[in-house]
Amino acid sequence: MPSPQTNCTPSAGASRPSSPQLLAAAQKSIAEVGQELEGLVERLVDIVGSLQSRTHLPESGADDEGSSPGLSFSSGVDLSLASSESVTPHTPERKMRDILHDLEEIREKLRANLMWKDALEEPVQVELQEAPSSSSHPLPDRSHRAPTRTSRFAQWAISPTFDLRSHSCSLEVSEDRRVVTVSRCPQTHLWSHERFVTCQVLCSQAFSSGQQYWEVDTEHCSHWAVGVASWGMRRNQTLGRTGDSWCVEWKGTRQLSAWHMVKETVLGSDRPKVVGIWLDLEGGTLAFYSVANEESLLYECPVSSSSPLHPAFWLYGLTPGNSLTIRPAQV
Repeated sequence: MPSPQTNCTPSAGASRPSSPQLLAAAQKSIAEVGQELEGLVERLVDIVGSLQSRTHLPESGADDEGSSPGLSFSSGVDLSLASSESVTPHTPERKMRDILHDLEEIREKLRANLMWKDALEEPVQVELQEAPSSSSHPLPDRSHRAPTRTSRFAQWAISPTFDLRSHSCSLEVSEDRRVVTVSRCPQTHLWSHERFVTCQVLCSQAFSSGQQYWEVDTEHCSHWAVGVASWGMRRNQTLGRTGDSWCVEWKGTRQLSAWHMVKETVLGSDRPKVVGIWLDLEGGTLAFYSVANEESLLYECPVSSSSPLHPAFWLYGLTPGNSLTIRPAQV
């Protein structure tokens, strides 16, 4: 006859422990069992050590393998070739020594496992606390980080192109107009008052309102500057040394600086391999980010101009092959 279903089905009012509670209880039980095992092994080590000291035989029979008392008869019959159990009266002592060694190994392994478990216990507890996340308990680290690219810059990301009229004769531009390189030989461009004298170039896109974001790969350039400038910037001047240009500059001497109006602000000695530029003309702000897994703010400054602003670049002209790349923002 089948057993009643009510015996195995919990009542509606019975409370069930949550998964985090069960996991915490299991972790506690594991810790207690480990500590108890370590205690038992400690006691076994003490017991075996005590037995070993009590059964220790005289030194004369332990080390003198050639003349063991009781192994030779007066008649001269030598029993040294008898079984190993007969010639090794200290076999129990050796076994206890082996047992002691094994117990000590177990004890060390238990200690190592408990230390490993303790090292992992704190992150697991933090994970359990963070699992039921809510808006009233934000993560402390994330509250002060620069917004991620997907949440902050995705809808404003652009991929501007270099303007072929502005770059100097020392630079060459790729076919897609997103890579600029210091040429090994001067380029035979027609002279124009729009062309820079030094190794500088502007982009074709100009912005007088709105918000834009773009990224520049600087890994293959030893000295560089990236920023914005108006089209009216004088072609014999340098980026960041005028009233209508702003930039961050890597000097190649482990120094990153921000420049505007010939004023330098030293930012540090870490070189960003990819620089993200955030131009917010609605809020009058220009910001530079070091782009890795997320944006890390390098520098932020106010910006205002009566003329539209173009993405602007400078490369160190004495190193042929130096290049900067406008890359699609990874959003």
